[in-house]
Amino acid sequence: MQRGIRGAITVENNSIEAVKAATIELISEMKVRNNYKEEDISYVLFTMTDDLDCVYPAKFAREEFKEWQYVPMMCTQELKIIGSLEKCLRILIVVNTELAQKEIKHVYLKGAEKLRKDLSK
Repeated sequence: MQRGIRGAITVENNSIEAVKAATIELISEMKVRNNYKEEDISYVLFTMTDDLDCVYPAKFAREEFKEWQYVPMMCTQELKIIGSLEKCLRILIVVNTELAQKEIKHVYLKGAEKLRKDLSK
């Protein structure tokens, strides 16, 4: 069965270094909380708000996590909604797992907790 693990983090500024740090931090925490195996990843979707346009976050996933070499990844721009969280990187990791939906631990960091207060315990 496939399950999605959601994650979001705000990025300090629109720089390559800041996007890299946020990408690595968020993926690392998603792995720690959900303990998935890289070979169980089906695909990964990255979105960023329009104020983050300096680099593709998938680049850092491939560089930092060598096991992700063959993982299909796609980067896209988040919808621009009035009043939405700025400088936000979101990740959806779809994994093959036997876990139930309620057992998945979604990760919201550095101000992104307000996106899903119900899941940010």
